[in-house]
Amino acid sequence: MKIAIATDTNSSMTQKQADEHGIYLLPMPVIIDGETYLEGLNIDNAQLYNAMKEHRDISSSQPSPGQLIEFWENILKDGYDQIVYIPMSSGLSNSCHNAIQFSMDYDGEIQVVDNHRISLTQEASVLSALLLAQQGLTAEEIKNYLEERAYQASIYITVDSMEYLKKGGRVTPAAAAFASVLNLKPILTIQGDKLDTYAKARGMKQAEEKMIEAIKQDRLTRFADVPDHQLRIETAGTFENEEKSEQWRQMVQNAFPSIPVSYVDLPCSITCHVGINAAGTAIMKKEAI
Repeated sequence: MKIAIATDTNSSMTQKQADEHGIYLLPMPVIIDGETYLEGLNIDNAQLYNAMKEHRDISSSQPSPGQLIEFWENILKDGYDQIVYIPMSSGLSNSCHNAIQFSMDYDGEIQVVDNHRISLTQEASVLSALLLAQQGLTAEEIKNYLEERAYQASIYITVDSMEYLKKGGRVTPAAAAFASVLNLKPILTIQGDKLDTYAKARGMKQAEEKMIEAIKQDRLTRFADVPDHQLRIETAGTFENEEKSEQWRQMVQNAFPSIPVSYVDLPCSITCHVGINAAGTAIMKKEAI
């Protein structure tokens, strides 16, 4: 059977990367002052950062049912028998639940994977799905394989400003003001289903150090039995210039010299909630080799 692998831009994958791998990519909506933009089509990270610096009204959204169904229908028209669709975690958005409901009308042609991931870890699952399809697994087998390994990953992220966490209702205005006065930076973690507070730090430097320590602790505990070649350690952020991005990547690389560490910009849909100059890192076991 001819199987297509599809995901959304929450995966941090760009259209160029998707095209290189033969992966179908659904752009996620971003709303600025009431107007809807689609990531990678008519808005990019730099444009969103500029809107944030102007303190405009910004939020993320999910694809409409029509957008999602048209996306799937176009893939099937390309001659594929089945689609493995990997959206962002159901614990962070209703888009996964909605996709599962819509897929029920397709008689097994579309398998929606809910493996509780986003950004770097979601991208890893997408690339694993592609490899598994090349190895001859069916769409349903790929779905089951990824969901069984859903929690073999950790994400840590810290924000430079509480503005958009406050706007999104994740922190109260009083807590945001208190944090601003004391220069407190929250460190958040995603261990599958939802975004939780992991720790607090005084300033970004201490927050970055705490995230690296968290990854080291995961390496010694959750991933103690995993050899280096089966691990991925990655960095991400919403930095405005490449120098800061590279500095953050190099910090993490120095802490894990035996594992190659790369960097990606966080997608617009996440940037809407964490703001500019956020830094993130992830550790995960490779799902497919």
